[in-house]
Amino acid sequence: MRAVLVINAGSSSVKYQLLDPETGASHAKGLIERIGLSTGALHHTVDGVRHDRELPVPDHEAAMHLLTGAFAEHGPDLAQVDLVAVGHRVVHGGADFADPVEVTPAVLATIKRLVPLAPLHNPGNLDGITAAQEAFPDVPQVAVFDTAFHQTMPEAAATYAVPKVWRAQHRVRRYGFHGTSHAYVSRRVAELLGRPVEELRTVVLHLGNGASATAVEGGRSVDTSMGLTPLEGLVMGTRGGDLDPGLAGHLARVANMSMEDYDRALSKESGLLGLTGSADMREVMARRDEGDPDAELAFEVVVHRLLRYVGGFTAVLGGLDALVFTAGIGENVAPLRAAVVDRLTFLGAELDPAANDATVGGAEGRITTADSRVQVWVVPTDEELEIARQAAAVVADQQNTS
Repeated sequence: MRAVLVINAGSSSVKYQLLDPETGASHAKGLIERIGLSTGALHHTVDGVRHDRELPVPDHEAAMHLLTGAFAEHGPDLAQVDLVAVGHRVVHGGADFADPVEVTPAVLATIKRLVPLAPLHNPGNLDGITAAQEAFPDVPQVAVFDTAFHQTMPEAAATYAVPKVWRAQHRVRRYGFHGTSHAYVSRRVAELLGRPVEELRTVVLHLGNGASATAVEGGRSVDTSMGLTPLEGLVMGTRGGDLDPGLAGHLARVANMSMEDYDRALSKESGLLGLTGSADMREVMARRDEGDPDAELAFEVVVHRLLRYVGGFTAVLGGLDALVFTAGIGENVAPLRAAVVDRLTFLGAELDPAANDATVGGAEGRITTADSRVQVWVVPTDEELEIARQAAAVVADQQNTS
């Protein structure tokens, strides 16, 4: 069995999956959660059977011991696996990393230096890498960055019109996120269309609790909705997306609000939660069906913001060949997709309502008619597989050049 172990380490959890990078087959997956709390938990799934265990998980090193123990006890036996690489999701690579890289001391130092750009994510990513290096000392460790796909953006798209000292000394620019998802989905829709990705103009809408839109030209990101942080852009579960930069100063004056309170409100108290009291789109949609005015307004705000980005990105691309919905909300909330596509008739998009309603629950499919000039698709994302493939490619390249 040839495989890559994909690890997504956060501050208090480690998600993992053992994948064949060529076929995409998943051999096992799991989650270790509540790291550092009095009671942690391990969930390991293999052959459709989930094995659960509760116990203290003091740190990421302990989590990695649990991970290797789960494989030894429940399978597959990692000793019998040709483990090509351990692929790590790293949220922020700044402008330093435009591609996945094998982890070296210099790479670790750079990721640590970038912590101020992603203080909630990069520290956990670093802990996961360090623990995996100890657990798998003879296996190449590869860092795959959420921001890397967007390093192809032209400077005009990446640059904020702010003082030069901010840009030069404090690395203030637009970076973008969800890059592994946008890379996978834009390539997959080209396969579904039977056309080379190099000739397509695509807008990908990654809509989950976190949400972003990306304009992809010829397989390369040329613009995206998230910026320096994941707060910019679309309406999300607890993040409001675009807003007036003067809001911070206004609230400091009229409400004596500190920057800490302001940051917390924008990250954890805004978006759907701020509009409706719930961050769960399923609940918002159920309340909308019941006639709740707050839920209806939230739905329209989300649709309006999506239309602004689809329309703007179509202008950036000089036209549109395909629009793609992905991630939990994009893959499952058919009325939201319908509301967006029905307002894109000026681009030649023509919704197939039956296909749209049928394409939920992880299904992949086209939701526009055969006559539609712009094809609209639902493509379930697979960020773990994208990480596995990129990690395997890094190892293969190094073997070919050595």
